Amino acid sequence: MNPWSILFLMAAYFGLLVIIARRFTGSADNRTFFTGNRQSPWYVVSFGMIGASLSGVTFISVPGWVETSGFAYLQMVLGYVVGYAVIAYVLLPLYYRENTTTIYGFLHSRYGRSAHATGAWFFILSRWVGASFRLYLVAAVLQTLVFDPLGLPFWLTVLLTLSLIWLYTYRGGIRSVIFTDTLQTVAMLGALILSIYFIRQALSPEDLATWGASVDSQIFFFDVADGRNFWKQFLGGVFITLAMTGLDQDMMQKNLTCRTLGESQRNMMTLAVVLIAVNFLFLTLGKDLSMYALAHGIEAKGDALFPAVAVSSALPSVVGILFILGLIAAAYSSADSALTALTTSFCVDILGVEAKSEAEAVRTRRIVHIGMTLAVAALIVFARPFVDASIIKNIFTAAGYTYGPLLGLFAYGLISTKRPSHMWWIPAAAIASPLLTYGLSIWVPAALGYTFGFELILVNGALMTGFLALEPKARVS
Repeated sequence: MNPWSILFLMAAYFGLLVIIARRFTGSADNRTFFTGNRQSPWYVVSFGMIGASLSGVTFISVPGWVETSGFAYLQMVLGYVVGYAVIAYVLLPLYYRENTTTIYGFLHSRYGRSAHATGAWFFILSRWVGASFRLYLVAAVLQTLVFDPLGLPFWLTVLLTLSLIWLYTYRGGIRSVIFTDTLQTVAMLGALILSIYFIRQALSPEDLATWGASVDSQIFFFDVADGRNFWKQFLGGVFITLAMTGLDQDMMQKNLTCRTLGESQRNMMTLAVVLIAVNFLFLTLGKDLSMYALAHGIEAKGDALFPAVAVSSALPSVVGILFILGLIAAAYSSADSALTALTTSFCVDILGVEAKSEAEAVRTRRIVHIGMTLAVAALIVFARPFVDASIIKNIFTAAGYTYGPLLGLFAYGLISTKRPSHMWWIPAAAIASPLLTYGLSIWVPAALGYTFGFELILVNGALMTGFLALEPKARVS
């Protein structure tokens, strides 16, 4: 594809986002930025969250994962449904009852300021890493297809991508995100379905006849020694959803813009069902891409598979256009809410802007928003040499360590009424539990022959809960 035509497509798409953001933003105060004035229609939130939940990583990494893991990812998606149900009927009632700007306000009322700050910092770390990994993939593809041919450096690609996102979110925040994500979800799903159609058209009848017989189509794996084992994937899906959605300000910020608890619950359960179908389509696309690559001698693997096939000369040029459009839509719908949530949490949970005057709070929020944008850009550029061929695996692995303490904090807060005796114990436990989890991930396979999968987050959360339960009593003088 001509790099200038891709730039033109990006500019036109971005122009639509700006128009939608300005049309629906209304006032530009902090209440609009942080909570959307709690007036968002639930069905708009639910539809937009499809794109935000999937991101550019799903658009590329899930299809690229099929060749090595088959359809095993669907086992994890089934776990998502259970996780979403727990979020809808356990966590959302809690958040609406607390009625705080961020979900970490619960930690303040339950444990105190130390836990509140600890939870917020772990979210900021988690989302900073996750958002950077997701955007890295998009920036790397754009660099290959657009900016390398134009002789521009990678850091400029990253800065341009994030600047566009900052521009349409700096004013309205989550209110802008709610409505722009509807366009982004339409673009992403349209690109997904049409890509499957055009690639299927290019496959021979013989290829299609053997589609279901291939080992790549296997969904369920029950070998305990296999990292794709059903229970490892399923339980990993349950607890990763609880942590990366239910305990994540990014995803919950959208839910909490709904008018009522009932609407927010409908949003969550609708999303759970739709994501099964959408992820199955992504896996189907991955299978089709693998078969097409094999038939046409394309040797690309993993995250490089979809881009390589999309620009294949044997396919209509519209496939390449669809790929770029879907990738940008998926990336923007995830990154815009991440930057908004990072800004919200840092302003509210760390800096306490709600206690400041409106003018000072708005000024602080704008500075933090710029700072978070630059922080994500810096991590993407720095991490480039260390990222392997499957970004989605990196994200879930990192989540097992950074979200585990949050999982333990909320779990213990719900099952126990004990309050901490030492202010330092909670942050100390939050640091110790992922370190101990990492140690176990190395020792257990060598000593016991058991290889951890994505259920590692459950181990981390259990350790954090145990640390909280075993807190030493305060000395009586």
